[in-house]
Amino acid sequence: MNTYEPAEVVLLAHGSGGSMGHELVEKRLLWHISNATLNRLDDSAVLNGHRRLAFTTDGYVISPIIFPGGDIGRLAVCGTVNDLAMVGAQPVGLSLALIVEEGLPLRTLDTIMRSVHDACGEAGVDIVTGDTKVVSRGQADQLFVTTSGIGLLAEGTDISGSRAQPGDSIILSGCIAEHGVAVMSAREGLSFRTTIVSDCAPLNGLVREMLAAASEGIHTMRDPTRGGVATSLNEIASQSHVGITIDESVLPIRDEVYSACDMLGLDPLYVANEGKLIAICAPEMAADTLAAMRGHRLGKDAAIVGQVSDDKPGRVVMRTRMGTTRLIQMLAGELLPRIC
Repeated sequence: MNTYEPAEVVLLAHGSGGSMGHELVEKRLLWHISNATLNRLDDSAVLNGHRRLAFTTDGYVISPIIFPGGDIGRLAVCGTVNDLAMVGAQPVGLSLALIVEEGLPLRTLDTIMRSVHDACGEAGVDIVTGDTKVVSRGQADQLFVTTSGIGLLAEGTDISGSRAQPGDSIILSGCIAEHGVAVMSAREGLSFRTTIVSDCAPLNGLVREMLAAASEGIHTMRDPTRGGVATSLNEIASQSHVGITIDESVLPIRDEVYSACDMLGLDPLYVANEGKLIAICAPEMAADTLAAMRGHRLGKDAAIVGQVSDDKPGRVVMRTRMGTTRLIQMLAGELLPRIC
């Protein structure tokens, strides 16, 4: 029987969005296909030509494919729209590719395609091209989806994970960890006193309002999916070569989600979100940005949760409720596999 050292094969932990995933991307994938646009490692690539375009692509392998608050179809549309929105782009067209396992009930496929239609309606975008493949039983887990998206950026928009600056304010658009807990509860058959549903939603409308209020003041945005808020903040700190401090006492987390995480042994900071964003903006524009976010239904619970500094570049720390500080590192290993 063949045996392998962990370093010789791809592990589930490489798909977590944490430190092992970053190592796989940077030391294996970028080694072969590195270029100036790709190396920025933002949620979408900005293509500068006669019109400013943003382009992104993503694959979805979530289990189960239907979960409280959504399904793989809604997730795919929202995830791709949100990646475009995180560089300030509004979507103009999406592609949809399906890998369907033999035996998937057609009723289930209908449900998921209705979700695709409804999510596109919310985001104001169409599926303009696609592909469908069917594979034999056992060669896929019911349904895998790949979506790509093209968006347009307004002139002067320059939003990147590399643009956070000392003194900037850090804003979370709402309560965190809901998607990961919803998926985990469906996967494990768990029940709580209240139903926890995924926050899966297209954020381009919220971003449009934010840019209308403070376009030049918003330096960085990121939707904290795999690896959660903690991993996204570490990515930004590394890309921008800055330090980041957040305050535990103002982090928006619903009591029922906090209790569920405590029961499951999860840290909400590392749990995936699919309808929330982190915005980092100039301090003089923080109030306008926050007001614009709270005026939108997807940002009504937005809160300023921290600040960027030039202290300890690349590090993220949290002031705890006890008055101490805690180092917040990038996710190591696998927390919740197949979460998106």
